[in-house]
Amino acid sequence: MSSILNNLIVTGPPKDTVDMATILKAKDDSTSNGIPTKDISPSTSVTRFQDLSRGDSSPRLTALASGGGSMCLEQTVTGIDHPYPYEVIAESAHFLLDRTQHRPKIGIICGSGLGGLADMLKDSDEFPYEIIPNFPVSTVAGHAGRMVIGLLSGVPVMCMQGRFHAYEGYPLWKCAMPVRVMKLMGVEQLIVTNAAGGLNPDFRVGDIMIIKDHINMQGFAGDSPLKGRNDERFGPRFPALNNAYNKELRSMAKQVAADMNLSHVVKEGVYVMLGGPTYETVAELRLLRILGVDAVGMSTVPEVVVARHCSMKVFAFSLITNECITEYDTDLEANHEEVIECANRRKKDLQELARKIVEMMHNRLPQ
Repeated sequence: MSSILNNLIVTGPPKDTVDMATILKAKDDSTSNGIPTKDISPSTSVTRFQDLSRGDSSPRLTALASGGGSMCLEQTVTGIDHPYPYEVIAESAHFLLDRTQHRPKIGIICGSGLGGLADMLKDSDEFPYEIIPNFPVSTVAGHAGRMVIGLLSGVPVMCMQGRFHAYEGYPLWKCAMPVRVMKLMGVEQLIVTNAAGGLNPDFRVGDIMIIKDHINMQGFAGDSPLKGRNDERFGPRFPALNNAYNKELRSMAKQVAADMNLSHVVKEGVYVMLGGPTYETVAELRLLRILGVDAVGMSTVPEVVVARHCSMKVFAFSLITNECITEYDTDLEANHEEVIECANRRKKDLQELARKIVEMMHNRLPQ
C-alpha cells in the first residue's frame, strides 16, 4: 500500500463533525488499527456517530481498495454500514411503547405532502425522529419528520409523518428500518402512501392509484433492504413478493372509493421506484412505459419489501401529482412544488379514504 487518499466518502447525512486531528494523528510511519495514517490530513473533518452494535461513539473508517495500490477510506456517517441487529430495532420499539398507552396494529407511512393524515389522530403521542433511538432523520420538504401514535376513528394506529429516501444518502435498509420497529410494536397491517408521477396516459393529476405491483429497479442492480445476513426473527431468507400488495385489501379499497364517489379518480396500476433525486429523462420514461409502469416515484418499495418480509399485510396507493413528460418538444418541467400543491388540493379526499381504509382493516383483524 503506497498511500492513502486524502478524502472521505460520505455515505449518509451527517450528525455533527469533529476535527480529524482529534481522532487520527498525522505522523510519519504511524498506524491506526494497522492502517498507516501518514497521508491523512489533520484538517479533514469526519462525522461522529454512535455505533450501538459496538457500544461506542467513535467514528469508524472502513478501508476500501482502489486502483494503483492506494486505498480509500469510507466514513460511515449513518450509523453502521450493515442493517441494525434485532436488539437495536427492539430498543427503538421499546422507547416508543414505554411512552404511549396505544398498542397499534396498523401502521401508516405518509409520502410527500401527505403528512396531514397524521394530524387526524386523536389522543396522540408525537415523537420527533431526532429523539427516537437509532432513527434516521427526514430531510425533505413536505416530510415533518415525526412518529405519531394515536386513534383514527377510534382505532390505534402509528403514523410516520415523513419517510426516508435513498437520495438523502441512506442505504435501503435504513429507509425501511422503521417498518421493523412497527413490527416489533405489534403492527400487522401497513398502509404506504406516496406522491408519484403519472406515466399511464390515462392518468391525470389528482388521480389516486392503488398499487397492485411494483418493479424494483434497485433490486435489478443488486441492492435490497434485505441485503446481508438474515435474521429469522424478522422473516425468511427468501420471501415471496407475488402478492406483495394484498388482493383483499385492494378490493375493499375500491369499494370504499366507490362509496365515496371517487371511482372516477381511483385507478390501479404498477409502481416503479427510481433512485432520484433527479426526475426522469424522456428516454427513461419511454423505457418504463414499455415495461408496463403506470406511476413513477422514489420511495415505497424498500418499505414494502421489509413489511412483507415481516409478514405484514400491505395496502399502498400513489397520489398522481404530476404527469410524466414523455415528449422532447416541450418546456414543461417536473418540480417538487407541484407535488406539494397537488397533495394539498386532494388532502380531504385522501384523509377520508385513509380513515375508511383503517376502519376496514381494523374490522378484519382478529378481535
